Amino acid sequence: MSLLNQLFNRGVFGAKCKTSLNFAIARMKLLQNKRDMHLKHMKKEIAQFLQAGQEPIARIRVEHVIREMNLWAAYEILELFCEFVLARVPILESQKECPRELREAIASIIFAAPRCSEVPDLLHLKNLFGTKYGKEFIMVSSELRPDSGVNRTIIEKLSPASPSGETRLKVLKEIAKEYSLNWDSSATEAEFMKSHEDLLGGAKQMPRQDSVSESRPSQQGNTQASVSREAEVLPAEATQRLQKLQAQNPVSRNVPSSPKLHVASQAPPDTRRDHIDVMERARAAIASADRATAAARAAAQLVNVTYGASPTVAAEGKPSNLM
Repeated sequence: MSLLNQLFNRGVFGAKCKTSLNFAIARMKLLQNKRDMHLKHMKKEIAQFLQAGQEPIARIRVEHVIREMNLWAAYEILELFCEFVLARVPILESQKECPRELREAIASIIFAAPRCSEVPDLLHLKNLFGTKYGKEFIMVSSELRPDSGVNRTIIEKLSPASPSGETRLKVLKEIAKEYSLNWDSSATEAEFMKSHEDLLGGAKQMPRQDSVSESRPSQQGNTQASVSREAEVLPAEATQRLQKLQAQNPVSRNVPSSPKLHVASQAPPDTRRDHIDVMERARAAIASADRATAAARAAAQLVNVTYGASPTVAAEGKPSNLM
């Protein structure tokens, strides 16, 4: 039974392989003819752009032309490989391992299968070869491992990398020569030969703001003067806190609500000490509130100076509205 299964599988592999190879060859010929017409049309458009002096558009369009030319060349090589394998399908059927003379052709077909979506027959061939030779054989060719055997030209033509400036310039010159254009390529050569640093233009220096730096010392001096004058005035919040403390302590009702606090001499000694302690705490609270308010106003004035606010607002002691 095993011998019959091997003979049956061998016949199935050979038939499927021949069918997929024939379909792939016919499809790639059709795509080559279609791509020839498309390339002629694109080259004609680029020649018109060069003649009209629109070189930047021609530089962009030529990249698409190069990709189409690379794909056309890859199809031509793959077509030859498929014909080469098709003529030796009986050898593939008779041997378990991949023959050495067919290694390059089969590896190139496996590598190109996922990169040539217009030819699905190559994927069928890849699956057939994977069934016969194993997944490891497929991985070696797909990932371009050492000794994969993939054709070097196929790798270059199917590479997604952008074409170099020399290649684009060469194709533009060929198009201009083909359509007999008197085209001056000096500007395009200078553009293609620029390095990445030249294209970026280097590090851009920010403009120096000398006027702002010179005006800051005088504005900061005005701000410090206004803050020192405001620090001498008792803030309204501190006055309200002192009034609350006086309302809570009956003994301190006769004490005036001013920055200079005096203790009544008619109070008893013990009460006088308590009253002094309360007054000291009140003074400490008022001083801390005074310093916090002065610091906040100084910070607000510094922000106003930074964003170009007028110094008259800081002198009047009116905080500016910061958005």
